[in-house]
Amino acid sequence: MIVSGSTSQALSAALAAETGEPLAVAEYDHFPDGELLASIPEFDDDRAVVVCATTSSDAHLELLQLQDAAREAGAEEVVTVLPYMGYSRQDSAFKTGQPISARAVARAISSGTDRVVFVTPHEKRVADFFDVPCETVDASPLLADPLPETLDDPLFLGPDESAEDLAECVRDVYGAGDTDYFEKTRDYDTGDVSVEPSDASVENRDVVVVDDIIATGSTMSEAVGALADRGANDVFATCVHPVLAGNARTKLAAAGIEAVYGTDTVEREVSAVSAASVVADAL
Repeated sequence: MIVSGSTSQALSAALAAETGEPLAVAEYDHFPDGELLASIPEFDDDRAVVVCATTSSDAHLELLQLQDAAREAGAEEVVTVLPYMGYSRQDSAFKTGQPISARAVARAISSGTDRVVFVTPHEKRVADFFDVPCETVDASPLLADPLPETLDDPLFLGPDESAEDLAECVRDVYGAGDTDYFEKTRDYDTGDVSVEPSDASVENRDVVVVDDIIATGSTMSEAVGALADRGANDVFATCVHPVLAGNARTKLAAAGIEAVYGTDTVEREVSAVSAASVVADAL
């Protein structure tokens, strides 16, 4: 049975439809002192596929409870689908005395599951932190689907060099256009990010900026502003994980973005395509 965390209900429903597996109805409650209780009172199967985007600390705990509830209800196998894994970008100790938070979280998740399916991790090496088999699947090819069919001489840009492969992937599926990237530097003490435009010609072209995650929107907004200064036509933003924390969506709109498209690994208004098909293939 598919067991959904509260953060992944649409994706879980789509995954149940894609696989033909039954969908368990989970319940999410709070005790008066604020403690969480996630349960699956009608679960009845020998395998549980727990789907939960851990977009908050509460979601992490909810995932652990659902894993345990499935075991308690008789599941012989628990498979955990991480559409989005919070803390996964904290994959190193950047200063003395800091934890490797991604490793700590992965170990906790591993304790309640037999297998993990992880959608488009920010750093692939995070999969090695799990103590159980972890398969990564890539939802970035799906990002071409919601784009307009008639982009004008399109240019697909990664906001930094590491994202150019994502841009190439989306371009290849779209079937036309060039790729390039911006050069980005981050100050780990202040968190400030500076973006320098690449050498690609953007004048009178539609531009698609492709990234794995849009979190605060600051880097993407700077990139969009730089494109506008260089005479680009319409600019679209697309990402696998539309976290869009705080005022990120407003930042992007103010920067002049035409539209934002993401998948349902993080369920937001901009989730224009479902990752269910790539997860189903892994299952």
